[in-house]
Amino acid sequence: MHVETSEYVYDGSRTTRPAPGTTWADAPCPALRADAAGAVVDVNAAAGALLPTARPRAPLADAVPAWLADAHRRFVTATRPTDGERRFGMVRGELAGRSFEARPTPAAAGEVVWWLVDDTELRLAEKALRTEQERTAFLAEASSTLLTSLNVDRCMEVTAELAARHLADAAVVVAPAARRHYPVAYAGPGGVVRRRSVHADPAAVPGLSEALQGFPPVPSRWIDPSLLPEWAVPEGLSQPVGSVVVTPLPGHGVPAGAVVLLRRDDHRAFDESEEVFARLFAARAGAALSAARLYAEQASITDTLMRDLLPPSLHQVNGVEFAGGYRASGAAERAGGDFYDVHPGEGPGEESLVVLGDVCGKGLDAAVLTGKIRNTVQALLPMAGDHQRVLDLLNGALVNSHHTRFATMVLASVRRSAGRVRLRLTSAGHPAPLIVRADGGVEEADTRGSLVGVLPRVTSRTVTADLAAGETCLLFTDGITEARGGPLGDELFGDGRLKSALAECAGLPAEAVVERIQMLASEWVGDRRHDDMAVVAITAPRTTHLSAVDGHTRGRFTA
Repeated sequence: MHVETSEYVYDGSRTTRPAPGTTWADAPCPALRADAAGAVVDVNAAAGALLPTARPRAPLADAVPAWLADAHRRFVTATRPTDGERRFGMVRGELAGRSFEARPTPAAAGEVVWWLVDDTELRLAEKALRTEQERTAFLAEASSTLLTSLNVDRCMEVTAELAARHLADAAVVVAPAARRHYPVAYAGPGGVVRRRSVHADPAAVPGLSEALQGFPPVPSRWIDPSLLPEWAVPEGLSQPVGSVVVTPLPGHGVPAGAVVLLRRDDHRAFDESEEVFARLFAARAGAALSAARLYAEQASITDTLMRDLLPPSLHQVNGVEFAGGYRASGAAERAGGDFYDVHPGEGPGEESLVVLGDVCGKGLDAAVLTGKIRNTVQALLPMAGDHQRVLDLLNGALVNSHHTRFATMVLASVRRSAGRVRLRLTSAGHPAPLIVRADGGVEEADTRGSLVGVLPRVTSRTVTADLAAGETCLLFTDGITEARGGPLGDELFGDGRLKSALAECAGLPAEAVVERIQMLASEWVGDRRHDDMAVVAITAPRTTHLSAVDGHTRGRFTA
């Protein structure tokens, strides 16, 4: 920059008093000259208007703010120049309610020219940019943190904790009512989050009842903090509440709740931009809470449906031991195409019906058909004594349905009599049951039949077998014998290996037999893909048990 003077042209390294009527007097940028003793030498018109007390020979400390006077004193007492030039960084301060940069230029005789540059708009823009950057980073953090959990309670806690840490002194998250009680999460200044269920009227908090219905929030200036009920204020606030924001948490179709932001009365009130930003945060929190609630509802529905699809736990019935085991084809699946059920007889000496089957296919589609088959068999229990009749009726139900899948099944009617267990076994397209005798011998039941759900009629053959004490009949699906694995990874587990494993289980309880077979099959396949696996063991108990006439008289030991 060049300023013409009466002596020479200023080139940024030295200067002297400008001639009257030159750029110095008319420069829009305020400028003043001060000597080394700290007195004002001259000011231009802009500086005169900005600093009315800055007159020639006036003490600089009386004419300018302290920050500028201090900067001048430090500048003139700095290093002594050898080449007529001093270099000094600019300083910044406020003047007349605005922000200025004061930039020094050394002049003759130790004087300094201070150019005052108004950077208020720049500072405001920088502050706004920093605020937006911080808010953007916070929203990114909030989205990431909120989406790490699909647990509703955890989402509420995270929402309250983030809001209290970044937006207010304390926060309260209120979920929709459950049986007239509102789940609430509190976060105070210390960062401690706690939850409880409150029986309260949301209308007691101005704007909360509307927010819970999804209506837009009311401005915080309309809310009187003194009207807040005790339950709406977290513990730990050292000062009374001075400012309140109530914002809805929008969800997927229905509101996910509301968040109440609180500031102490010794802090500034919420401004409009903060209320808008609170709504942006609430939108993300509401989406996360809505997703968590939807997941919880779907998980509850799934658990209810799975309760009827999953195989039951088995135990001893009418003096006969039953045990079952099931492993779905996928690690993330709970139900599939294999199934089993035990339908106990009405009393001692009555036959219990065991059903084990395998539906074509895997996953949920196959599980849906297994559910249909199991319900149909349940309805056909009055005819359980006639296996062929049960299979015919079940086959008719499947052939006439919209399903294109078929199933294989084995039925076993079981009754304990005279210390032995009598079996009637019928296979319909299913692997024949295996019987392990007390001496370790393994026999294959001679029963065969056609698939269920393919042809208009099912053909089958029913055979009988007796189990002595300690002997077991094993029903299994082809997921066991056709499991591929072993050292090379592609060898079938096979019938021979299953029979050898079963021979080692002679004399074991039913539960131990199932665990042994499942363990060997699982070790064989490792982490490779496999079909559903199901096994049921029917065992004649080796041990005696105590029976009693009623719950009080002495019983007797029976085999």
